[in-house]
Amino acid sequence: MDALDRVVKPKTKRAKRFLEKREPKLSENIKNAMLIKGGNANSAVTQVLKDVYALKKPYGVLYKKKNITRPFEDQTSLEFFSKKSDCSLFMFGSHNKKRPNNLVIGRMYDYHVLDMIELGIEKFVSLKDIKNSKCPEGTKPMLIFAGNDFDVTEDYRRLKSLLIDFFRGPTVSNIRLAGLEYVLHFTALNGKIYFRSYKLLLKKSGCRTPRIELEEMGPSLDLVLRRTHLASDDLYKLSMKMPKALKPKKKKNISQDTFGTTYGRIHMQKQDLSKLQTRKMKGLKKRPVERIAEDQERKSKRMKKN
Repeated sequence: MDALDRVVKPKTKRAKRFLEKREPKLSENIKNAMLIKGGNANSAVTQVLKDVYALKKPYGVLYKKKNITRPFEDQTSLEFFSKKSDCSLFMFGSHNKKRPNNLVIGRMYDYHVLDMIELGIEKFVSLKDIKNSKCPEGTKPMLIFAGNDFDVTEDYRRLKSLLIDFFRGPTVSNIRLAGLEYVLHFTALNGKIYFRSYKLLLKKSGCRTPRIELEEMGPSLDLVLRRTHLASDDLYKLSMKMPKALKPKKKKNISQDTFGTTYGRIHMQKQDLSKLQTRKMKGLKKRPVERIAEDQERKSKRMKKN
């Protein structure tokens, strides 16, 4: 039995609070990411991990020591670190002759590897190399994905979902205009993924809506897709399952369209249009001859009934 799998009873109030934070919840905690460098990581890969950690702060854990492991062959060490640091996302950097400047990005489900995608770094510009002002720590980014591959190819579609999970940050109910400070832009083109980071500048425009300018902030990466380890459809569907308590209760005769517009259906009894009150006009009044004919029809109907 693993040391982390055994049932631990807290001896202090601090330990009790710590274990309560890790218990399953209806609304889960913010996903943390661990950034690990392999036993043969070079300076470029190490700097990439540091820059990604700077974007992820404070929802990240950077392991400074080298860890000799191969995620696609043995995942036990990643699962151990995930349980130890309570992280459901990871990025692993390594470098060798066969796969130079290698990045593995993935996510966990129940402390087991769910998805894992290997990317190769072809070009890298660090945060330090771009001499511009940076965004404060913990800023929630805006994510933009460009390219048909993100919607057509299954590997790219799963990579898009993984990148959204990795960089989305905390879920917020309201957003103010001044809080939109930087953009992460991902472009899929000709078999490559271009990762760019921009700072958002709000300029005066002479009207209520400000003029927007983008200033490159860094880091900048040109990536190429290598190996993939994707979860089966059943396991992926299970990981996306929403608890019953969080599902919105259906209300009768109320529906919403894709744009969030609410529609209501009203059920009414059948109306007798002959008794409907209309605007009285002289031209619509019945003539005496028509009244006499209607009276005779009514009398004949009564006689037949009797």
